Amino acid sequence: MDVIQPKKVDDLRLKKLPLNTKTGSIPALGFGTLIPDPVVTRTATKAALEAGFRVLDTAERYRTEKEVGEALHEAIVEGTVKREDVFLITKVWNTNHRPERAKLAFEASLKKLGVDYIDLYLIHTPFAFQPGEDQDPRDESGNVIYDKEITLLDTWRGLESIVDGGKCRAIGLSDVNLETVKSIYDAARIKPAVVHLEAHPYNPESEMLAYCKENGIIMQAFAPLGHSMEPRLLDDAVVVEIAKKMNKSPAQVLLAWALQRGTSVLTTSKTASRIKENFDVSAISEEAMDAINNIETRVRFNTVVHTGVPGFIARKS
Repeated sequence: MDVIQPKKVDDLRLKKLPLNTKTGSIPALGFGTLIPDPVVTRTATKAALEAGFRVLDTAERYRTEKEVGEALHEAIVEGTVKREDVFLITKVWNTNHRPERAKLAFEASLKKLGVDYIDLYLIHTPFAFQPGEDQDPRDESGNVIYDKEITLLDTWRGLESIVDGGKCRAIGLSDVNLETVKSIYDAARIKPAVVHLEAHPYNPESEMLAYCKENGIIMQAFAPLGHSMEPRLLDDAVVVEIAKKMNKSPAQVLLAWALQRGTSVLTTSKTASRIKENFDVSAISEEAMDAINNIETRVRFNTVVHTGVPGFIARKS
């Protein structure tokens, strides 16, 4: 996969990755909106757009689509951005995997976001849950109730038909393993444009990245800073040492590593100052890249890939 390189090293944060759909490109550095407080979601999203972020990632399951849409609309009215400058991502949840439900969920997301098209629509996880209004269906023993009457390929066909409808420009997968990506890619009429998953130096997903590059798929990393979980990636000795030498924060070093290895990356913060800091990314040396690549710690912070139950979203009682 060819990469659209920035004009100069200091423009790393402006790098864009071309979509295999031939419908344009995605800015490599994006802002995620998994923020529990609706008011904070709105102000943080607005701050992200003002700081320079041009990718907004949300999801039906996050319950942030309305606030993201409001922030985007405000920024457009104020002249900060144009709609066509912002790459908007949302996701269909597990309870809406049946094609007819996926279509309704997509339309609902459009309405909440207040837009007439979505740049990228993802299947949030490969696991189909019992269809219904309860996003976390459980049996009497507390076990997830899965929908065994639908396959992931069935859901993918539903998303392909959504693309055919003209309001969605690209589709992709989230929280999947390599075997699943291969199976969908091989069977798909419209190929996955993006694979969205947890990736950072402790969980580099190197095989997935190689496959994605070979097949023109963009690998998008979430939790690039470790989601403040133990062991703390931001406190890693290698990362901290590089940050000191560069006079950058550990977060800026980790985001640069993700961008330079060819992934798209999403970062989240609630405060305007941290949001600005996370956008102020510049290149690190090949020596620094090698040092980070050689970190031996291996940790996956989110077990969603095994169950479909998101580890970063609190379960509502």
